Amino acid sequence: MSQTDAALISGRGYPRPQLVRKDWTSLNGTWEFAMDPDGVWRQPADVEWTKTIHVPFAPETRASGINFTGFFRVCWYRRDIVPPPMKPGERLLLHFGAVDYRATVWVNDWLAGTHEGGYTPFSIDVTSFCNFSKLVIVVQAEDDPVELSKPRGKQDWLLEPHSIWYYRTSGIWQTVWMEVVPSTWISRLRWTPNLERWEMGVEVWLDGQRRDMTRLEVKMRVGEQLLADDTYQVVSGEVHRRIALSDPGIDDYRNGLLWNPAAPTLIDVEIRLWGGRDELLDEVTSYTALRAIHTDGDKIVLNGRPYLLRMVLDQGYWADSGMTAPDDDALRRDVEFAKTMGFNGVRKHQKLEDPRYLYWADRLGLLVWEEMPSAYRFTEKSVQRVTREWTAAIERDYSHPCIMAWVPINESWGVPNLPMNPTERHYVRGLYHLTKTLDPTRPVIGNDGWESVATDIIGIHDYDSDPERIHARYSTDSVLPRLFKRERPGGRVLVLEADRATPTEQPIVLSEFGGIAFARDHESTWGYSRVESAEAFAGRYVRLMSTIHSLNILAGFCYTQFADTYQEANGLLYEDRTPKFPLDQIARATRGQPIPAAGLEPQAHNVAAMKASATDTVAPGPAPVPVTIGERPE
Repeated sequence: MSQTDAALISGRGYPRPQLVRKDWTSLNGTWEFAMDPDGVWRQPADVEWTKTIHVPFAPETRASGINFTGFFRVCWYRRDIVPPPMKPGERLLLHFGAVDYRATVWVNDWLAGTHEGGYTPFSIDVTSFCNFSKLVIVVQAEDDPVELSKPRGKQDWLLEPHSIWYYRTSGIWQTVWMEVVPSTWISRLRWTPNLERWEMGVEVWLDGQRRDMTRLEVKMRVGEQLLADDTYQVVSGEVHRRIALSDPGIDDYRNGLLWNPAAPTLIDVEIRLWGGRDELLDEVTSYTALRAIHTDGDKIVLNGRPYLLRMVLDQGYWADSGMTAPDDDALRRDVEFAKTMGFNGVRKHQKLEDPRYLYWADRLGLLVWEEMPSAYRFTEKSVQRVTREWTAAIERDYSHPCIMAWVPINESWGVPNLPMNPTERHYVRGLYHLTKTLDPTRPVIGNDGWESVATDIIGIHDYDSDPERIHARYSTDSVLPRLFKRERPGGRVLVLEADRATPTEQPIVLSEFGGIAFARDHESTWGYSRVESAEAFAGRYVRLMSTIHSLNILAGFCYTQFADTYQEANGLLYEDRTPKFPLDQIARATRGQPIPAAGLEPQAHNVAAMKASATDTVAPGPAPVPVTIGERPE
């Protein structure tokens, strides 16, 4: 497969963008559907098929054609497919991007597989059923709407959305697809860049029939420039190698090969698996990038240089389709919108985003702060569930260059007694160290927002709407002792265990602030503070951002939020992604640049005129903008 073919396939929405095969079949579309409110049906033969649903949209959404937002424990899906033509020895794999929460899959009335975890993918080998003229695929999705011990993110446990929680997402909500693979196939890749040694680590795992004398060929290119063309012996079904790249030596040339939001250079990769008789067994394409991100004292460092994070909190919901994007173009547009508004990163909040979003963030240049959806009870079961799914999330997203930090816990959700309960503190520390073990190359924030126990970055959530108080709280280094001992943004202590590390020696990121609500309909909306006009909204944002840019102790910030989400109306964009004031003015304020003397305009700019910008200039400015702390689960 040529690099052009791979780029076209990825651009068309290939569900697994870093391990691409040319031939695949989407199973999105119309499926038979049945609601099982009390979970009484046990087998496919029990089900009364009464409706159809449009996969991959959850039944709670209008896009699914069901649009049922009430409580139900179980739903069922059925679709008949004709198996594709296959050569002897080939296998047919059935892939699910995500099914919330527990999925049981039957093929032709035979149990084919199960999976637990509403945000991570799974695959089932259905080859043994391909001697039938058709495959009848049935999926049972169990998702107790009020259970709080499973990772559920922003899915409300009350019947109607309230405060910062939204309608539930049940069943299939990411792409279902199938592909034919050879008898021995490449099942998993992992990329690890190392700028100190100017090399790329590659790990490859094979599946299927074990063969002797197999070899793996890896070609890496940037445009027409060949970076590597190496072949490695496969040992025990795996390859673990470090590929030394030719070091150009000159900084200008080296920088041209590095990935960053202003210049997201990607390395395209072709991988071929060869047998002992030089027969081609499998071939895939992938991509990676040279980039490094870590902390150094109170700075966040990208590719060896201090880097100011300008992030926006992104819930990843759409009005008609919930957590599922309407299409691949919608994911790309969201990445473009974030960049156009002057942000160099997003904090994906309480959601493991579709890999297609990460693909566009990789390609267009946007950092992503990845966060595990929370469970809301601390039990043995919740610990096991979060740990298992978080491990799978890191495995899925490890190789994306856009991922810059991991956050297993947010605002002590799921650990409500953290200050008093040492067991909960051990759990947070355990997740922090587990994450560092699985990926030692990125910063980890054990509990973002407050009550920090183990972390590489101090993340603070502060929704004070008065810029003068914000400025007084964070203005200079001299305020840090008071900040960590006496200040209580959100009513919580910021650091629980000062003996682990000195907070002043770590980067401080204001990882939630703002939350200014402005909506066309004021009656049914919610926010941390409120304004009554577009002009007031623009003015409040500009003044608040000017204050934030004057705070030299900050290594970054994350404004709440990207777009309105159901009743939560504190977005810079309306829910339909229309800007609340002109995009260029949002961008200048986000970057800390002065607004032209002509003043602020309340009307929204034409979205078609949007141009993604990666300018990283920051011009600090003075300044200052009734404080309502949002409801949180206890």
